Amino acid sequence: MLSQFIRDAAQTNSVAAVIISIALMLFLGFAMTRLTKRLRLPNVTAYILTGILIGPYCLDLIPSQVIGGMDFLSDIALAFIAFSTGEFFTFSTLKKNGMKVVVITILEACLATVVVFLVTYCVLGVDLVFSIIVSALASATAPASTMMTIRQTGAHGDFVDTLLQVVALDDVVGLLEYSIAISLALAVSTGSAHLGIGSIVKPIAVNLGVLLLGCLFGVFLKVMMLKRSKDNRLIVSISLLFAFCGICALLDVSPLLGCMSMGTIYINTTHDEKLFKQLNYFTPPILLLFFVRSGLSFRLDALVNTSATVGRTPLLTVGVAYFFARIAGKYGGAFLGCLVTGKSKKVRNYLGLALIPQAGVAIGLAALGARTLGGETGIALETVILSSSVLYELIGPGCAKLALYLSKSYSTKLEDIVPTEELDENGQPKSAVELLIQRIQAIQQEIPRDSVSEEEQAFLEAAEEQITALSSIHAGTTRNRRG
Repeated sequence: MLSQFIRDAAQTNSVAAVIISIALMLFLGFAMTRLTKRLRLPNVTAYILTGILIGPYCLDLIPSQVIGGMDFLSDIALAFIAFSTGEFFTFSTLKKNGMKVVVITILEACLATVVVFLVTYCVLGVDLVFSIIVSALASATAPASTMMTIRQTGAHGDFVDTLLQVVALDDVVGLLEYSIAISLALAVSTGSAHLGIGSIVKPIAVNLGVLLLGCLFGVFLKVMMLKRSKDNRLIVSISLLFAFCGICALLDVSPLLGCMSMGTIYINTTHDEKLFKQLNYFTPPILLLFFVRSGLSFRLDALVNTSATVGRTPLLTVGVAYFFARIAGKYGGAFLGCLVTGKSKKVRNYLGLALIPQAGVAIGLAALGARTLGGETGIALETVILSSSVLYELIGPGCAKLALYLSKSYSTKLEDIVPTEELDENGQPKSAVELLIQRIQAIQQEIPRDSVSEEEQAFLEAAEEQITALSSIHAGTTRNRRG
């Protein structure tokens, strides 16, 4: 009944159909998180599953013309994801490890690509064009899942610093790989006999141009942020991100690398972390719509059938092979990179385990690749990446948390969380009560005093004034009664 109502609305009033569809996507995506939260699953999984359920192969609630008109969501979502990643790309942090992180990132990203390509093309006999693109997407990780896990556990140390830098650089390498791969794939699919060095140099040059343009936007953002109110800061930053996305759409390139450089330049020139936190309150609805929209594009029939443009191997087999091959490549590449750069055993053994999550960037690039390739190849590409991303988001955060724990980056023991001196000033051992009191005092000192916003502080002050007034009225009434 609901699906028929939306279709009728789409025929009579397209604006009403779009508004109702967006409202359904937002509300049902939120409702699904209530279920996945009980199962301790990430929100990304809930959003993708919501899109699949309300899509054309299940409940069919969203009209196809509405789905087709939301392609721009992938560009905007990638822009916000990339800009927020730039916050962790500070020069001071990079100086600590220097070229070591670059070597580790290149090895783990490229080895994942090589392993996936060998499995899909050489072992399964998948089409060359499809194998090139899907293997390039294998290098990307999910910075959102990793950062969320780090924040939840309060992990810190060399392992966390290395992980954050690798995740930030990983998407840079992944984008370059994707740009080269899509150019090669288009050359192969069109039957070009001369791939040449230009097919590789051109996408690199284009992305370098986008990188420089992003740096200019970062400087311009810094200038525009001077003496702005909170509301205007949000308006200016979002307008610049949207403008950058529009320019990239005109040039038919991904906004990922440019937005990452914009965020990097801004944080390094201003050290203003508040803007990133402010944007974090704006992005959840956009990311929800993006992931639900990705689920709407999921083709269940393509997953169980074979495609002439991909090969004789069913996509379900390709998806499973991709899932395990990427994990093997990521872990092996991270282990080899840490071994070459002389990283500690804790980092070497568990870094690859924390690089398993894959969602936002890979799904966004898959959507761009599907739009570029079109046809059954594009559908197959999105199907494989979406289905594997659901599995990665099921196990990825757990694997990242396990890696943080095994590397001793965080602990559940109070004595590890807040270490104190066990001897007093006279050299005598302190009692258990004294140690506990010192740890409680240390925790209290670390609690931020200005965590309450100005708006919330004003509300609390007004509430306290109201309570004081009511108490004085009540006290006066009581005195009058007694008198």
